[in-house]
Amino acid sequence: MPSINNLKKRLRSYLTEEQISQVVRAYYFAEKAHEGQYRRSGDPYITHPLAVANILVDMHMDYASLMAAMLHDVIEDTGVSKEQLAEAFSEEVAELVDGVSKIAQIKFESKAEQQAENLRKMMLAMTRDIRVILVKLADRLHNMRTLHVMRAEKRKRIATETLEIYAPIAFRLGMYNMRVEYEDLAFHNIHPMRARLIGKAVQSARGNRREILSSIKTSLERSLEEEGIQARVLGREKHLYSIYQKMKEQHKPFADIMDVFGFRIIVDRVDTCYRVLGAVHNHFIPIPGRFKDYVAIPKANGYQSLHTTLKAHSGIPLEIQIRTEEMEAMANNGIAAHWLYKSHDEPGSPTHTRAQSWMKRLLEIQQKAGNSMEFIENVKVDLFPDEAYVFTPKGDIKELPAGATPVDFAYAVHTKVGTRCVAARIDGKLAALSTPLESGQTVKIITAPNATPNPGWLNFVVTGKARSNIRHFLKQQRREDAAELGQRLLEKALIPYQLDLSLLSEKTLQQELNNNHYGTVDELLEDIGMGNRLAPLVARKLAGARGENRDPEDDRLPLAIRGSEGLMVTYAKCCYPLPGDTVIGHLSAGKGIVVHRDTCKNLLAEMRDAPEKCIPLNWDKDVEQEFTAALRIELVNKRGVLATLANVVSELGSNIDTIDMAGKDPTLSIINVTLTVKHRVHLARIIKRLRTVDNVVRIHRISA
Repeated sequence: MPSINNLKKRLRSYLTEEQISQVVRAYYFAEKAHEGQYRRSGDPYITHPLAVANILVDMHMDYASLMAAMLHDVIEDTGVSKEQLAEAFSEEVAELVDGVSKIAQIKFESKAEQQAENLRKMMLAMTRDIRVILVKLADRLHNMRTLHVMRAEKRKRIATETLEIYAPIAFRLGMYNMRVEYEDLAFHNIHPMRARLIGKAVQSARGNRREILSSIKTSLERSLEEEGIQARVLGREKHLYSIYQKMKEQHKPFADIMDVFGFRIIVDRVDTCYRVLGAVHNHFIPIPGRFKDYVAIPKANGYQSLHTTLKAHSGIPLEIQIRTEEMEAMANNGIAAHWLYKSHDEPGSPTHTRAQSWMKRLLEIQQKAGNSMEFIENVKVDLFPDEAYVFTPKGDIKELPAGATPVDFAYAVHTKVGTRCVAARIDGKLAALSTPLESGQTVKIITAPNATPNPGWLNFVVTGKARSNIRHFLKQQRREDAAELGQRLLEKALIPYQLDLSLLSEKTLQQELNNNHYGTVDELLEDIGMGNRLAPLVARKLAGARGENRDPEDDRLPLAIRGSEGLMVTYAKCCYPLPGDTVIGHLSAGKGIVVHRDTCKNLLAEMRDAPEKCIPLNWDKDVEQEFTAALRIELVNKRGVLATLANVVSELGSNIDTIDMAGKDPTLSIINVTLTVKHRVHLARIIKRLRTVDNVVRIHRISA
């Protein structure tokens, strides 16, 4: 059981007496506050904050973090307020404690939403001060170490959350040791039987491998001595969870995973790393394609090392990592190594700088996200471990998750570049915006001043920044389109009352806004455009007494569809309406107007169930947009007939979007085709021309 005296001894190695006395004062304050409280194990509660502080001492964290560790449960579990802490200690310590304190239990619709909100708040606290997350990670680590006293169901839930959220955050901050301990403890709690079996197998394999390991280590040391290089050579063993993951993902037995020997060679300087690489490549045969230089291009979490795989004389694969002492500390403790080596006049380490730029991105994602679940969905992508390193035309490196596309790259360069992106060149060649990028490629983004994000990009972007910015833009666009459509619907609904929206009195409008809790007229118009409020009902309320003189025939006045209404007017996929067709609109909540042909069976059903939601429409004479039409074609099975159809369609200024085989027998095929057309007459020309093609038996337009 750690004691405060043991902690004081450890602190003397790097803190002043004044700072140590502050930490001790925080300990006694917490001990008094938690008096009478006990852990599930039966230990006094103060043992937990003390253990958390001890974990942080391993990282040489500053005294304010250690004080926050002592006090981190005081606000939530005792009657002490943040203000009292600030008065007793300092504003800095109170802020840290407040950031670390477990989030007050808010009533959420689901457990997932609650966890998402908790994590969101934790992330935001961390963007204000990175020490918050380090205290939180240490708190979770001690809870994981003492998880065995919990019920099995709770153990599993906490372990799963640790694996999904805390381990990736530790990885993202470069804290290898903590991440490994998280993963192994979680593995033991989620799959105790599997963990025990793999643990026994590792022990047994370790005994059998001792001699081989020893001889390989000796020959590595000898090869370095011959080159006059001083280095530490350490044997490296895979941890249980990574063995289990590899067995599961690669469908390999335990023996195949354990036949790889790992060694770490630690030297004094960066240039010595490359000399060591030359020495080991001379002594053993390198396996092609297995060399990675994370020294020149560090991983996104600041990790630096040279990786190579060699074949030992017995044919056994050897995984070698070569790094300096400082890289070793960074690899094991990540951002916490910033405190391990920090002197006050020294600027932040590369790991610290990277972590802060990551957190800056988090803040940007949070500002654009609609809710906690969306924020977490975006952040989880950012916690993926695999990266692609891509170059800008000027030679700057951008780190992106595996599977990132030119759109992700554009947003990584700058939000404005992403918003205005229209095309990309990868290594000088034009490429689709959905192309997955690979390390080493140079990407140039082509922009246009009036370009806007495409909703289809959400199907392939992978970074949180790209996803949150596209969603934010589309929401904004959707709101603007909805307000514009809502205004047109309300103005049309006011015609029977001989009223105009611009001439309505301030008092009348304000009363309607107050009655329905709207802040502005735009909010009311958005709701109408979205289909959440019906324009005729709003118009009737606004008209008041004038409603008695209205002409009911004016309700039949159609709304003109221009085709440029944006996201709030969509065209039904069941009947594919075109300019020239008689059309009726259906107001669908959250979607705005869905345009149907008047013969559509789905529309007839809607008219029967909710006639008030159906509005008469006509086509504006200046419609210039392209629309989708659908045809069913029966044709004789002959080679080249589809190519002929495609040529005919192309010659008549159209494009085939999709072709589906609807039915087939030995002689006849039935295909459903969707193609782009300007209007009904354009489609009629295409049908007329297709009927003249050899082997086309029958053709007609599809409707619901």
